[in-house]
Amino acid sequence: MKRLLTIGSLPLIFIFIITTGCRDDDDENERVPIIQTDITLNLNLPEYNILLNPGGWLYLTGGSRGIIVYRVSNDEFSAFDRHCTFNVPEACRVYVDENSGLTAKDTVCCGSVFEIITGNVVEGPAQFQLQPFQTQFNQNSDQLRIFN
Repeated sequence: MKRLLTIGSLPLIFIFIITTGCRDDDDENERVPIIQTDITLNLNLPEYNILLNPGGWLYLTGGSRGIIVYRVSNDEFSAFDRHCTFNVPEACRVYVDENSGLTAKDTVCCGSVFEIITGNVVEGPAQFQLQPFQTQFNQNSDQLRIFN
């Protein structure tokens, strides 16, 4: 009887192993690599003056494919990795739409469009928002810290 129970449960064990042992590689492909980042900008320096006023933005070196920094208001900033979240292994980069200044688009690989305030997908095949960075702003010293 024990032997029948063991043989009879083999198909169930096999199905369990197959369904739990498989990974969905597509999920892995959608994750932008998280690169340790800790940058402090002095907004009084000429290269960062564009960030002194709301609506200003610039690109920085860092992250996986670079960083977009955007000044939302007098005391709020957003910062995102420029690595497009669609087909991550292609390592495509998003560029700010110079006309609107409010969206970033992957112009090379897939055409996905993202808001640069929230990082959310506006259009395209991408399903995940841009990888965000945390920001801290010291209004007394005009120092902006971008980190993860």
